[in-house]
Amino acid sequence: MKILYIANARLPTEKAHGIQIMKTCEAFADLGHSVSLIVPRRFNFIKDDPFEYYRVKRNFKIIKLPTIDLVKFSKIGFWIESIVFAKMTFLYGIIHKADLIYSRDELPIFYLSFFKKNIFWETHTGRYNFVVKHLIKRCAGIVSITNGLKDFYVKNGVDAEKIIVASDAVDIADFSKNYIQTDVRKKFGLPVDKKIILYAGRLDGWKGVETIFKMSKFLPDEIRVVIIGGESKQISQLKEEYPHIIFLGQCPYRELAENLAAADALLLPNTGKNEISAHFTSPLKLFAYMASKKPIIASELPSLREILNEENAYLVEPDDEFALEKTVKRVLNQKEISESKANEAYQDVQKYTWRARANKIINFINKI
Repeated sequence: MKILYIANARLPTEKAHGIQIMKTCEAFADLGHSVSLIVPRRFNFIKDDPFEYYRVKRNFKIIKLPTIDLVKFSKIGFWIESIVFAKMTFLYGIIHKADLIYSRDELPIFYLSFFKKNIFWETHTGRYNFVVKHLIKRCAGIVSITNGLKDFYVKNGVDAEKIIVASDAVDIADFSKNYIQTDVRKKFGLPVDKKIILYAGRLDGWKGVETIFKMSKFLPDEIRVVIIGGESKQISQLKEEYPHIIFLGQCPYRELAENLAAADALLLPNTGKNEISAHFTSPLKLFAYMASKKPIIASELPSLREILNEENAYLVEPDDEFALEKTVKRVLNQKEISESKANEAYQDVQKYTWRARANKIINFINKI
């Protein structure tokens, strides 16, 4: 099957969607399909080759289409870029034949949906605007990353049979190397004589990192918080406000397994005050955490409950720094139980591979 995957994304990108897009294309290609990833030609401060940056096989093509790159200037600039790219992909999609047109961006495939029937939309955030309302009527099927998202669209009139739930995933092979914790800590300048709890990801509000910052003030000196991710301006400000937290900044995805090996426990503190966080998200870091064989401390939320439970993680009330602090101490003090949960998480994540996810999506498409 010839697949066009359309993504209005700068690749490579430090953001998680880049990993998801590249790994999905690789997995589709691994199943024997001919895959072309269509992206805009934009300025990129990351000069690495996308295949090397994400450590994916060169088994699919990346095709860059011209656009007007005004994204960095304002929301208006982003919309101008989005509309121009959508029109360019429309022309490309009309000219080039494909058995499947797939995207997690609604605008490009909205235009194509007036002329093509083989369109599938992958939804991540629960958008329900003019474009989405028309797209969900015209597209052949919808891939949702959580049951919460599926329920949202079913409540808005979409036939449940038109939607499949395919959680995000991980490449377990990326975590197959056994790193020596002390060596990793020395490499990244981390203390070897402290307990380390680590968060990896963006520092956006609904990610819940504010709870980590508040909680860190109550931790004893022998427990250190390490943050991977965040933009340089954010980190400069946060370092002044929280000098006891270690900020490593952004690290390439290919180094994630090694980064996580430095930790004694991993944090996933999503807020419960945001609908995307509480019901719609399927965090890539969650599956990476599970593959790392480290104890996970996560917010007790429906979105995370779709994957986690009391057997494979420590679940804590969201947005509660005091509850988080108590749980951190409990995780570090009960080593056997923490290791048991980490091992259970590793066993559970075996079914959440990119190949298995791609196969599930393709089987769904073939049945429609």
